[in-house]
Amino acid sequence: VKQRGSHRHMPKFLLLASLAVGASALAISTAARQIAVPPSMARVALPTAARPTAARSMPVVMMAAAAEDPGSKKEDPIFETLKTTSFFALWYLFNIGYNIYNKKALNALPIPWTMALLQLFVGIPYVTVLWLTGLRKTPKCSAENLKTLVPVSLGHLGTHIGAVISLGAGAVSFTHIVKASEPVVSAALSFLILGAVSSWQTYLTLLPIVGGVALASLKELSFTWVGFIAAMASNLSSALRGILAKKTMSGGVGENMTEANIYAVLTILAFLFLLPVSLIIEPPAAISAAWATATGAGLTPGYLTKMSLSAGAFYYLYNEVAFLALGRVNPVTHAVGNTIKRVVIIIASVIAFKTPISTLGVVGSSIAIVGTLLYSLAKTKFG
Repeated sequence: VKQRGSHRHMPKFLLLASLAVGASALAISTAARQIAVPPSMARVALPTAARPTAARSMPVVMMAAAAEDPGSKKEDPIFETLKTTSFFALWYLFNIGYNIYNKKALNALPIPWTMALLQLFVGIPYVTVLWLTGLRKTPKCSAENLKTLVPVSLGHLGTHIGAVISLGAGAVSFTHIVKASEPVVSAALSFLILGAVSSWQTYLTLLPIVGGVALASLKELSFTWVGFIAAMASNLSSALRGILAKKTMSGGVGENMTEANIYAVLTILAFLFLLPVSLIIEPPAAISAAWATATGAGLTPGYLTKMSLSAGAFYYLYNEVAFLALGRVNPVTHAVGNTIKRVVIIIASVIAFKTPISTLGVVGSSIAIVGTLLYSLAKTKFG
């Protein structure tokens, strides 16, 4: 989109922004009715990590509750509210940073399998330092525990690689529009695998999601089949991850397996599984060729390194902060927060990359995002 035409797209941005404002108002009214939850009593959902009832709109879902220390002081509600708000702000900021740096890295180096591998790896030294220094308790897992985590880690891997391939093949905004349809996939798989039947109100909210994604895809100027299929594969993997976690991890796994440590272990397992596959699909020769092409086009090695490593750092950080943010709120606020996040990312990416977006695309994405919010609220209230 040329700069001189930006005014023509202002109503589209305002429509998307209005979703965020409306959802924010709902979040504020919800938060006003709830008491701040101390971290020691928080029920935390792994982000990008998937979704039972309380975390239906996030990627793996593993819920855990820690026992409250009887001798601990009562937290100041105002301080706790400010802390929760800060976590949400950082969650959005890091998520935007990841999507922008990841897209810039993929534009320069079109090797999505290698990029996904690098992003999984970057968080490993970070969490290893935390374990070695004692800043975080080291997880203790038996061979049986790891066996339980393997299927969930594969779902985590599929969610990540599908999203990276989709982001590399098309616009960031389009990937997130398609990703909004994940509740449809989750509802279908929950019925087929678990025999779980939701209320008619919940199923009714799937219609605007399907219709909205279809409308947005119909005239989407950045539509690619690779991007669409990869995003749907990411949805499928995320839904499977949540179901597998619910089936296999209800009794807990290992010692010191907090939500952050579970995510770290899943990331390590996913990295180990992806390593041989990535080297087969994109061998060192392909990586070198992509690097040479990028530098030959005038991009510096420093720029390529910065974009690639920054994407990995933001990827891990936004998941870590999401644990802290989502673990401190109730399911309704959780669902609203997720909706705001998706709108914010779409707006930020459209502005950052000047992505052309049709009016029908804006209307369709708005309908799909509202449908996702309604699904989360209906699932929480009616089941």
